[in-house]
Amino acid sequence: MRILILGGDGYLGWPTALRLSASGHEIAVVDNFSRRRWHHENSTDSLTPIALLGDRIDVWEGLSGKRIESFIGDIEDGEFLDRIVRTTLPEAIVHYGEQPSAPFSMVSRQHAVLTQQTNVIGTLNLLFSIRDHVPNCHLVKLGTMGEYGTPNIDIEEGFLEIEHKGRRDLLPFPKLPGSLYHLSKVHDSHNIHFACRTWGLRATDLNQGVVYGIETEETAADERLVTRFDYDEYFGTALNRFCVQAVIGHPLTVYGRGGQTRGLLNIRDTLQCVELAVAHPAKLSEFRVFNQFTQQFTIAEVAELVQRAGTELGYDVRVQSFPNPRVEAEEHYYNAVNTKLHDLGLQPHLLDEQLVQSMLETISRHRDRVIARAIVPRTRWRPGELPGGGHPAATPETLSDESSAAR
Repeated sequence: MRILILGGDGYLGWPTALRLSASGHEIAVVDNFSRRRWHHENSTDSLTPIALLGDRIDVWEGLSGKRIESFIGDIEDGEFLDRIVRTTLPEAIVHYGEQPSAPFSMVSRQHAVLTQQTNVIGTLNLLFSIRDHVPNCHLVKLGTMGEYGTPNIDIEEGFLEIEHKGRRDLLPFPKLPGSLYHLSKVHDSHNIHFACRTWGLRATDLNQGVVYGIETEETAADERLVTRFDYDEYFGTALNRFCVQAVIGHPLTVYGRGGQTRGLLNIRDTLQCVELAVAHPAKLSEFRVFNQFTQQFTIAEVAELVQRAGTELGYDVRVQSFPNPRVEAEEHYYNAVNTKLHDLGLQPHLLDEQLVQSMLETISRHRDRVIARAIVPRTRWRPGELPGGGHPAATPETLSDESSAAR
Protein backbone atom coordinates (compact mmCIF):
# COMPACT_ATOMS: atom_id res chain seq x y z
CA MET A 1 0.00 0.00 0.00
CA ARG A 2 1.17 3.56 -0.73
CA ILE A 3 1.09 5.51 2.54
CA LEU A 4 1.86 9.19 3.08
CA ILE A 5 2.84 10.23 6.63
CA LEU A 6 2.49 13.89 7.58
CA GLY A 7 4.82 14.88 10.40
CA GLY A 8 7.15 12.01 9.51
CA ASP A 9 10.16 13.51 11.33
CA GLY A 10 8.38 13.57 14.71
CA TYR A 11 8.25 11.53 17.90
CA LEU A 12 5.48 9.31 16.54
CA GLY A 13 5.75 10.00 12.81
CA TRP A 14 9.26 8.65 12.37
CA PRO A 15 8.70 5.32 14.20
CA THR A 16 5.41 4.94 12.31
CA ALA A 17 7.22 5.38 9.00
CA LEU A 18 9.73 2.69 9.99
CA ARG A 19 7.05 0.27 11.17
CA LEU A 20 4.91 0.60 8.05
CA SER A 21 7.98 0.41 5.82
CA ALA A 22 9.12 -2.74 7.62
CA SER A 23 5.65 -4.19 7.01
CA GLY A 24 6.15 -3.86 3.25
CA HIS A 25 4.30 -0.63 2.51
CA GLU A 26 5.59 2.09 0.17
CA ILE A 27 6.20 5.08 2.45
CA ALA A 28 6.62 8.80 1.87
CA VAL A 29 6.94 11.36 4.67
CA VAL A 30 6.28 15.10 4.82
CA ASP A 31 7.66 17.48 7.44
CA ASN A 32 8.62 21.13 7.85
CA PHE A 33 10.85 20.50 10.93
CA SER A 34 8.70 22.78 13.08
CA ARG A 35 9.33 20.74 16.24
CA ARG A 36 13.09 21.10 15.77
CA ARG A 37 12.60 24.83 15.15
CA TRP A 38 10.40 25.37 18.21
CA HIS A 39 12.97 23.64 20.41
CA HIS A 40 15.72 25.84 18.96
CA GLU A 41 13.65 28.98 19.62
CA ASN A 42 13.14 27.94 23.26
CA SER A 43 16.73 26.71 23.83
CA THR A 44 15.49 23.18 24.53
CA ASP A 45 16.13 19.87 22.80
CA SER A 46 15.28 16.20 22.64
CA LEU A 47 16.93 14.10 25.32
CA THR A 48 17.96 11.63 22.64
CA PRO A 49 20.25 13.01 19.91
CA ILE A 50 18.26 13.07 16.65
CA ALA A 51 19.91 12.49 13.31
CA LEU A 52 18.94 14.56 10.27
CA LEU A 53 15.95 13.15 8.42
CA GLY A 54 17.98 12.41 5.29
CA ASP A 55 20.57 10.54 7.34
CA ARG A 56 17.88 8.54 9.11
CA ILE A 57 16.38 7.54 5.77
CA ASP A 58 19.80 6.45 4.46
CA VAL A 59 20.47 4.36 7.58
CA TRP A 60 17.07 2.66 7.29
CA GLU A 61 17.66 1.88 3.63
CA GLY A 62 21.05 0.40 4.47
CA LEU A 63 19.53 -1.84 7.14
CA SER A 64 16.28 -2.83 5.46
CA GLY A 65 16.82 -2.29 1.73
CA LYS A 66 13.66 -0.15 1.77
CA ARG A 67 13.66 3.52 0.74
CA ILE A 68 11.41 6.10 2.42
CA GLU A 69 10.69 9.10 0.21
CA SER A 70 10.70 12.54 1.85
CA PHE A 71 9.17 15.94 1.06
CA ILE A 72 9.98 19.12 3.00
CA GLY A 73 7.33 21.82 3.28
CA ASP A 74 4.24 23.15 5.08
CA ILE A 75 0.85 21.50 4.71
CA GLU A 76 -0.61 24.96 5.36
CA ASP A 77 0.51 25.62 1.79
CA GLY A 78 -2.31 24.04 -0.22
CA GLU A 79 -0.44 24.08 -3.53
CA PHE A 80 2.53 22.27 -1.96
CA LEU A 81 0.24 19.65 -0.43
CA ASP A 82 -1.67 19.17 -3.69
CA ARG A 83 1.62 18.56 -5.49
CA ILE A 84 2.72 15.93 -2.95
CA VAL A 85 -0.61 14.12 -3.03
CA ARG A 86 -0.67 14.09 -6.84
CA THR A 87 2.93 12.79 -6.88
CA THR A 88 2.51 10.00 -4.33
CA LEU A 89 -1.19 9.07 -4.93
CA PRO A 90 -1.49 7.58 -1.43
CA GLU A 91 -4.01 4.91 -0.57
CA ALA A 92 -3.76 5.92 3.09
CA ILE A 93 -2.56 9.12 4.78
CA VAL A 94 -1.43 9.11 8.43
CA HIS A 95 -1.74 12.67 9.73
CA TYR A 96 0.56 13.64 12.62
CA GLY A 97 1.51 17.00 11.09
CA GLU A 98 0.29 19.35 13.83
CA GLN A 99 1.40 21.46 16.79
CA PRO A 100 0.82 18.90 19.57
CA SER A 101 1.23 20.82 22.84
CA ALA A 102 -1.44 22.27 25.15
CA PRO A 103 1.02 24.47 27.13
CA PHE A 104 2.56 25.79 23.89
CA SER A 105 -0.89 26.87 22.70
CA MET A 106 -1.52 28.79 25.95
CA VAL A 107 1.72 30.82 26.10
CA SER A 108 0.41 33.85 24.23
CA ARG A 109 -1.93 35.08 21.53
CA GLN A 110 0.77 34.37 18.94
CA HIS A 111 1.19 30.78 20.13
CA ALA A 112 -2.57 30.23 20.12
CA VAL A 113 -2.95 31.62 16.59
CA LEU A 114 0.01 29.58 15.36
CA THR A 115 -1.52 26.42 16.86
CA GLN A 116 -4.95 26.99 15.37
CA GLN A 117 -3.57 27.97 11.98
CA THR A 118 -1.11 25.07 11.80
CA ASN A 119 -3.65 22.47 12.85
CA VAL A 120 -6.97 23.63 11.45
CA ILE A 121 -5.73 25.10 8.16
CA GLY A 122 -3.33 22.20 7.58
CA THR A 123 -6.08 19.64 8.05
CA LEU A 124 -8.52 21.62 5.87
CA ASN A 125 -5.93 21.72 3.09
CA LEU A 126 -5.48 17.98 3.44
CA LEU A 127 -9.21 17.31 3.14
CA PHE A 128 -9.40 19.31 -0.11
CA SER A 129 -6.29 17.54 -1.47
CA ILE A 130 -7.86 14.15 -0.75
CA ARG A 131 -11.21 15.19 -2.26
CA ASP A 132 -9.66 16.54 -5.44
CA HIS A 133 -6.91 13.97 -6.10
CA VAL A 134 -7.38 10.71 -4.12
CA PRO A 135 -11.04 10.55 -3.02
CA ASN A 136 -10.81 6.85 -2.15
CA CYS A 137 -7.81 7.41 0.16
CA HIS A 138 -8.26 6.51 3.84
CA LEU A 139 -7.30 9.32 6.25
CA VAL A 140 -5.95 8.12 9.62
CA LYS A 141 -5.85 11.24 11.78
CA LEU A 142 -4.22 11.51 15.23
CA GLY A 143 -6.74 13.12 17.53
CA THR A 144 -6.66 13.32 21.32
CA MET A 145 -8.69 12.14 24.30
CA GLY A 146 -8.39 15.76 25.47
CA GLU A 147 -11.14 16.69 23.02
CA TYR A 148 -13.67 15.16 25.42
CA GLY A 149 -12.48 16.88 28.59
CA THR A 150 -13.64 15.21 31.79
CA PRO A 151 -17.46 14.91 31.67
CA ASN A 152 -19.30 13.33 34.57
CA ILE A 153 -20.50 10.48 32.33
CA ASP A 154 -18.72 7.61 30.57
CA ILE A 155 -16.84 8.73 27.45
CA GLU A 156 -17.98 6.78 24.41
CA GLU A 157 -15.95 6.33 21.21
CA GLY A 158 -16.84 9.46 19.31
CA PHE A 159 -20.62 9.21 19.31
CA LEU A 160 -23.42 9.14 21.88
CA GLU A 161 -27.00 7.92 21.47
CA ILE A 162 -29.30 10.70 22.67
CA GLU A 163 -33.00 10.70 23.55
CA HIS A 164 -34.56 14.15 23.62
CA LYS A 165 -38.27 14.92 23.82
CA GLY A 166 -39.18 11.44 22.68
CA ARG A 167 -36.79 11.28 19.72
CA ARG A 168 -33.47 9.46 19.45
CA ASP A 169 -30.32 10.06 17.41
CA LEU A 170 -26.64 9.08 17.34
CA LEU A 171 -24.69 12.32 17.64
CA PRO A 172 -21.02 13.30 18.12
CA PHE A 173 -20.03 13.05 21.77
CA PRO A 174 -20.01 16.52 23.42
CA LYS A 175 -16.55 18.12 23.51
CA LEU A 176 -15.13 20.10 26.45
CA PRO A 177 -11.47 20.73 25.46
CA GLY A 178 -9.14 22.08 28.13
CA SER A 179 -6.76 24.16 26.01
CA LEU A 180 -6.61 26.01 22.71
CA TYR A 181 -4.56 23.11 21.34
CA HIS A 182 -7.29 20.63 22.26
CA LEU A 183 -9.86 23.01 20.81
CA SER A 184 -7.99 22.95 17.49
CA LYS A 185 -8.29 19.17 17.48
CA VAL A 186 -12.05 19.48 18.02
CA HIS A 187 -12.21 21.74 14.96
CA ASP A 188 -10.23 19.10 13.04
CA SER A 189 -12.68 16.37 14.02
CA HIS A 190 -15.68 18.46 12.99
CA ASN A 191 -14.08 19.35 9.64
CA ILE A 192 -13.17 15.73 8.91
CA HIS A 193 -16.65 14.54 9.86
CA PHE A 194 -18.12 17.18 7.53
CA ALA A 195 -15.88 16.02 4.66
CA CYS A 196 -16.96 12.42 5.15
CA ARG A 197 -20.66 13.32 5.24
CA THR A 198 -20.53 15.82 2.39
CA TRP A 199 -17.80 14.61 0.04
CA GLY A 200 -17.93 10.89 0.73
CA LEU A 201 -14.38 10.69 2.15
CA ARG A 202 -13.30 7.97 4.58
CA ALA A 203 -11.49 8.71 7.86
CA THR A 204 -10.48 7.23 11.21
CA ASP A 205 -9.97 9.68 14.08
CA LEU A 206 -7.63 8.18 16.69
CA ASN A 207 -8.33 9.95 19.98
CA GLN A 208 -5.03 9.19 21.67
CA GLY A 209 -4.21 9.32 25.35
CA VAL A 210 -0.85 10.25 26.89
CA VAL A 211 1.99 8.45 25.09
CA TYR A 212 5.12 7.27 26.85
CA GLY A 213 8.23 5.34 25.86
CA ILE A 214 11.43 5.66 23.88
CA GLU A 215 12.11 2.59 21.76
CA THR A 216 10.26 0.61 19.13
CA GLU A 217 11.45 -2.56 17.46
CA GLU A 218 12.71 -0.61 14.44
CA THR A 219 14.33 2.36 16.23
CA ALA A 220 16.24 -0.05 18.49
CA ALA A 221 17.98 -1.56 15.44
CA ASP A 222 20.46 1.33 15.18
CA GLU A 223 21.08 4.33 17.47
CA ARG A 224 20.89 6.60 14.42
CA LEU A 225 17.23 5.61 14.00
CA VAL A 226 16.19 6.71 17.51
CA THR A 227 13.12 8.90 17.75
CA ARG A 228 13.00 12.12 19.70
CA PHE A 229 12.26 12.10 23.44
CA ASP A 230 10.90 15.34 24.87
CA TYR A 231 10.65 16.09 28.57
CA ASP A 232 10.31 19.89 28.66
CA GLU A 233 7.24 21.82 29.81
CA TYR A 234 5.85 22.21 26.30
CA PHE A 235 6.31 18.83 24.64
CA GLY A 236 7.16 16.38 27.42
CA THR A 237 4.17 14.24 28.39
CA ALA A 238 3.74 13.39 32.07
CA LEU A 239 5.39 9.97 32.37
CA ASN A 240 8.30 10.85 30.08
CA ARG A 241 8.87 14.03 32.09
CA PHE A 242 8.64 12.24 35.44
CA CYS A 243 11.21 9.64 34.35
CA VAL A 244 13.74 12.31 33.35
CA GLN A 245 13.14 14.15 36.62
CA ALA A 246 13.73 10.95 38.59
CA VAL A 247 17.09 10.34 36.90
CA ILE A 248 18.44 13.88 37.46
CA GLY A 249 17.13 14.24 41.03
CA HIS A 250 14.50 16.86 40.20
CA PRO A 251 11.21 16.57 42.14
CA LEU A 252 8.44 15.05 40.06
CA THR A 253 6.23 17.95 39.01
CA VAL A 254 2.74 16.80 39.96
CA TYR A 255 0.18 19.55 39.32
CA GLY A 256 -2.03 20.14 42.35
CA ARG A 257 -3.08 16.98 44.19
CA GLY A 258 -2.51 14.82 41.11
CA GLY A 259 -6.06 13.51 41.00
CA GLN A 260 -6.41 14.20 37.28
CA THR A 261 -7.11 10.91 35.48
CA ARG A 262 -5.85 10.23 31.97
CA GLY A 263 -5.60 7.34 29.52
CA LEU A 264 -2.02 6.23 28.72
CA LEU A 265 -0.40 4.01 26.12
CA ASN A 266 3.04 2.82 25.13
CA ILE A 267 4.58 4.23 21.93
CA ARG A 268 4.71 0.67 20.60
CA ASP A 269 0.93 0.52 20.95
CA THR A 270 0.52 3.80 19.08
CA LEU A 271 2.23 2.14 16.11
CA GLN A 272 0.13 -0.97 16.54
CA CYS A 273 -3.10 1.09 16.59
CA VAL A 274 -2.15 3.04 13.46
CA GLU A 275 -1.21 -0.18 11.67
CA LEU A 276 -4.56 -1.74 12.62
CA ALA A 277 -6.45 1.33 11.39
CA VAL A 278 -4.58 1.27 8.08
CA ALA A 279 -5.16 -2.45 7.61
CA HIS A 280 -8.90 -2.11 8.33
CA PRO A 281 -9.95 1.10 6.56
CA ALA A 282 -13.18 2.98 7.09
CA LYS A 283 -15.84 2.75 4.40
CA LEU A 284 -16.46 5.59 1.96
CA SER A 285 -18.48 8.35 3.70
CA GLU A 286 -17.64 6.82 7.09
CA PHE A 287 -16.10 8.83 9.95
CA ARG A 288 -14.86 6.44 12.64
CA VAL A 289 -13.57 7.39 16.07
CA PHE A 290 -11.33 5.06 18.09
CA ASN A 291 -10.30 5.92 21.65
CA GLN A 292 -6.62 5.05 21.64
CA PHE A 293 -5.29 4.19 25.10
CA THR A 294 -4.66 1.01 27.06
CA GLN A 295 -4.78 2.00 30.76
CA GLN A 296 -6.12 4.78 32.98
CA PHE A 297 -4.13 6.35 35.83
CA THR A 298 -4.27 9.44 37.98
CA ILE A 299 -1.21 11.63 37.64
CA ALA A 300 -0.41 10.90 41.30
CA GLU A 301 -0.44 7.16 40.55
CA VAL A 302 1.95 7.70 37.63
CA ALA A 303 4.30 9.63 39.92
CA GLU A 304 4.14 6.90 42.57
CA LEU A 305 4.99 4.26 39.97
CA VAL A 306 8.04 6.24 38.83
CA GLN A 307 9.05 6.78 42.46
CA ARG A 308 8.92 3.05 43.23
CA ALA A 309 10.76 2.06 40.07
CA GLY A 310 13.42 4.73 40.57
CA THR A 311 13.95 3.86 44.22
CA GLU A 312 14.61 0.22 43.30
CA LEU A 313 17.36 1.43 40.94
CA GLY A 314 18.92 3.58 43.66
CA TYR A 315 17.56 7.00 42.67
CA ASP A 316 16.36 9.44 45.31
CA VAL A 317 12.94 10.24 43.83
CA ARG A 318 10.80 12.91 45.49
CA VAL A 319 7.22 13.70 44.52
CA GLN A 320 6.11 17.29 44.97
CA SER A 321 2.89 19.15 44.28
CA PHE A 322 3.19 22.29 42.17
CA PRO A 323 0.36 24.83 41.96
CA ASN A 324 -1.57 23.76 38.90
CA PRO A 325 -0.95 26.14 35.97
CA ARG A 326 -3.95 24.71 34.12
CA VAL A 327 -7.68 25.24 34.60
CA GLU A 328 -8.94 21.73 35.35
CA ALA A 329 -10.65 19.73 38.05
CA GLU A 330 -8.26 18.39 40.69
CA GLU A 331 -10.25 15.15 40.91
CA HIS A 332 -13.03 13.96 38.64
CA TYR A 333 -14.95 11.02 37.27
CA TYR A 334 -13.24 9.46 34.25
CA ASN A 335 -14.27 6.26 32.51
CA ALA A 336 -13.62 6.07 28.77
CA VAL A 337 -14.60 3.25 26.40
CA ASN A 338 -11.77 1.84 24.24
CA THR A 339 -13.07 -1.38 22.71
CA LYS A 340 -12.82 -0.81 18.95
CA LEU A 341 -9.03 -1.19 18.62
CA HIS A 342 -9.08 -4.22 20.93
CA ASP A 343 -11.73 -5.73 18.67
CA LEU A 344 -9.34 -5.26 15.72
CA GLY A 345 -6.62 -7.18 17.57
CA LEU A 346 -4.67 -4.69 19.71
CA GLN A 347 -2.24 -6.48 22.05
CA PRO A 348 -1.27 -3.87 24.66
CA HIS A 349 2.10 -3.33 26.32
CA LEU A 350 0.97 -2.53 29.86
CA LEU A 351 2.75 -0.06 32.11
CA ASP A 352 4.55 -1.54 35.12
CA GLU A 353 7.67 -0.95 37.22
CA GLN A 354 9.87 -3.08 34.95
CA LEU A 355 8.96 -1.00 31.89
CA VAL A 356 9.56 2.24 33.80
CA GLN A 357 12.95 0.96 34.93
CA SER A 358 13.94 0.25 31.33
CA MET A 359 13.01 3.84 30.48
CA LEU A 360 15.06 5.14 33.42
CA GLU A 361 18.10 3.15 32.31
CA THR A 362 17.86 4.53 28.77
CA ILE A 363 17.42 8.08 30.06
CA SER A 364 20.44 7.65 32.34
CA ARG A 365 22.67 7.10 29.31
CA HIS A 366 21.68 10.56 28.01
CA ARG A 367 21.41 12.44 31.31
CA ASP A 368 24.19 14.85 30.30
CA ARG A 369 21.80 16.24 27.66
CA VAL A 370 19.09 17.23 30.15
CA ILE A 371 18.32 20.96 30.23
CA ALA A 372 16.95 21.26 33.78
CA ARG A 373 15.59 24.80 33.47
CA ALA A 374 13.15 23.59 30.80
CA ILE A 375 11.27 21.29 33.18
CA VAL A 376 9.43 23.56 35.63
CA PRO A 377 5.96 24.67 34.41
CA ARG A 378 5.75 28.38 33.66
CA THR A 379 2.86 28.67 31.22
CA ARG A 380 -0.39 29.71 32.92
CA TRP A 381 -3.89 29.10 31.57
CA ARG A 382 -5.05 32.34 33.23
CA PRO A 383 -3.02 35.56 33.35
CA GLY A 384 -1.54 36.66 36.67
CA GLU A 385 -0.58 34.54 39.66
CA LEU A 386 -0.79 30.78 39.66
CA PRO A 387 -3.33 29.19 41.99
CA GLY A 388 -1.82 29.45 45.43
CA GLY A 389 0.27 32.46 44.42
CA GLY A 390 3.83 32.88 43.27
CA HIS A 391 6.03 31.07 40.79
CA PRO A 392 5.14 27.39 40.40
CA ALA A 393 8.39 26.27 42.00
CA ALA A 394 8.10 28.64 44.98
CA THR A 395 5.78 26.72 47.31
CA PRO A 396 6.13 22.97 46.73
CA GLU A 397 4.03 20.74 48.93
CA THR A 398 5.30 17.22 49.43
CA LEU A 399 2.88 14.55 48.22
CA SER A 400 4.69 11.43 49.39
CA ASP A 401 2.47 11.00 52.46
CA GLU A 402 -0.72 12.10 50.70
CA SER A 403 -0.53 10.02 47.53
CA SER A 404 -3.09 7.44 48.63
CA ALA A 405 -5.66 10.20 49.16
CA ALA A 406 -5.02 11.53 45.67
CA ARG A 407 -6.16 8.39 43.92
